[in-house]
Amino acid sequence: MSSTIPPPVTTVRPVQPHEFEAVGDLVQRAFAAGPYGHLPVSPERRMLERDTAARLRSGTVLVAVDADERVVGSSTLLRPGTPQARLAADGEAELRLLVVDPARQGSGIAEQLVEASLTEARRWGARRLVLDTGALNVKAQRLYLRAGFARDTARPVTAYPNIDDLPHVYTYDLDDGEGVRIRLARASEYDAVGELAVTANTHDYRLPQGYLDEIRDVAPRAREHEVWVAEDLATGTLLGTVATPRAGARISELGREGELDFRLLAVAPEARGRGLGELLTRHVITLARTRGATRVVMNSGPVMLAAHRLYARLGFTRLPDRDIVITENGRPLTLFTFGLDLL
Repeated sequence: MSSTIPPPVTTVRPVQPHEFEAVGDLVQRAFAAGPYGHLPVSPERRMLERDTAARLRSGTVLVAVDADERVVGSSTLLRPGTPQARLAADGEAELRLLVVDPARQGSGIAEQLVEASLTEARRWGARRLVLDTGALNVKAQRLYLRAGFARDTARPVTAYPNIDDLPHVYTYDLDDGEGVRIRLARASEYDAVGELAVTANTHDYRLPQGYLDEIRDVAPRAREHEVWVAEDLATGTLLGTVATPRAGARISELGREGELDFRLLAVAPEARGRGLGELLTRHVITLARTRGATRVVMNSGPVMLAAHRLYARLGFTRLPDRDIVITENGRPLTLFTFGLDLL
């Protein structure tokens, strides 16, 4: 008989003075193991990483500790106008130096720190939490998108020393008590997202079982691409979903160089009439613009007339020369191709 060892219990709380040095060591080690760890570190950056007490004077330093009270993660929340803050304006809080022990990454500690940082920012009365992260720090970017942060390409930001690319800025509105937030799906939600998509598609159409099985199997798609959800902020209910490729990739054979292709747009039947299909499609369009794509494309079945009307309303046009013919139940079926030029 085999047994499963439960993961170590991790608690997030404010730092204590005797942990200052351990936090500084952890921040330094974590960034050295990251995508920019090979670059030289300036004295100012080293001071930022190691001077936990100074960061605490500018806001709050949180630590994640294991059952033995060892520091295995940390994040810093800064008030606007403080020496370590780069972005925060009046009424905002800034998240910096979120790190996890390299040996404990992937165990959910980063998610705990993000949630605790959001809670602390709300306690301050901040209306928004803002942060930036390096363009190469893809794992961090996906962490923030799963948490519900949105990329902000309009906010001015300065480059870090020795790094050519500008960092990516993300914001999280803290006063959203109602409405809908679009974010990346979390692993714990994959089954629910799959069932939502299957229910949405079978509500109006009869689809082959093999295709329904593909729709339901969200985990592989989320690992390779991006699966977005529309979440009701008041209830936490998932209302809709859409899938896009990661930056620089494509999610289907339809996509070409310079295009962003998307798939599997679905809205729960009980949530229809709230503009969620348009909201999710506009999210895809914004994502394409952010990535510098020149066109958004997708396929749609010939009977999906409501979707066709949505795409036409948003400015998509038919691309009949790029239609795809598949075989369904031994018969040919033409999938219509739609495109939206962004330039």
